[in-house]
Amino acid sequence: MFSGIQEILVLVAIILGILFLPRILNRGQEKQPVSFKPAVALSGKMRLAVAVSVIWPAAAAAFLQPWENNLYSFLYIGLGPVAGFWIIYWVFTGFRRK
Repeated sequence: MFSGIQEILVLVAIILGILFLPRILNRGQEKQPVSFKPAVALSGKMRLAVAVSVIWPAAAAAFLQPWENNLYSFLYIGLGPVAGFWIIYWVFTGFRRK
């Protein structure tokens, strides 16, 4: 009869130990501030290019409505200029680094 209650109490003690022991042991230590450094710092021009790359296709989709049989127009007018710009930027960046 007592073995079932003892098993439950052991489980409760293990769960409480997992939850509260790390908090009790770290009370005297200070938390070290975590400094966040972005991998790539974006300039204002790059942020503008990314914003336009999102807004241009969205505006073209709203205007052309490619889901209503204007898919090729949307690909040429909406996605084409954005893809072309980023491809040209990628190529020029590669030449500039050499």
